[in-house]
Amino acid sequence: MAKTKRICTLLLRLLALAATLSAAIVMGTSHEEANFFAISFEAKYSDTPAFKYFVIANVFASVYGFLVLFHPPESLLWRLVVALDVVFTMLLTSSLSAALAVAYVGKKGDSQAGWLPICGQVEKYCHQVGGALAAGFIGVVIYMMLLLYSIHTALNPLLV
Repeated sequence: MAKTKRICTLLLRLLALAATLSAAIVMGTSHEEANFFAISFEAKYSDTPAFKYFVIANVFASVYGFLVLFHPPESLLWRLVVALDVVFTMLLTSSLSAALAVAYVGKKGDSQAGWLPICGQVEKYCHQVGGALAAGFIGVVIYMMLLLYSIHTALNPLLV
């Protein structure tokens, strides 16, 4: 039974690693040039601090997820892993929230602030950002499941 739970945890951690790494790569490679009347502009993720934060948070979560894969299951440091799971779940949630807010303004604009939507001019960029945000959301959901499982395991040592 313990071996089955270890395999499930390993599988969840691999999925979380894949989701956060793909979110960082897709967002990090998002850019597009467009011409609007006679004005040429480039949309790229590094122009927005929230998107930079999203990429950095997903890279850190990917590195953490990779390192935890090699953590021995019989180690006494699993309580530290639980604490770090909390930290990375919250980091990913906050970065996703910030990036979603900026993406929403990019898609819909803000008439009261005078900001026009840009997704009509740079559709490929907006689709790529949307894909990165979807992968980031999947990563957050998987990290939440891992967090709940880690807490359950840490509080009930008979399950391990």
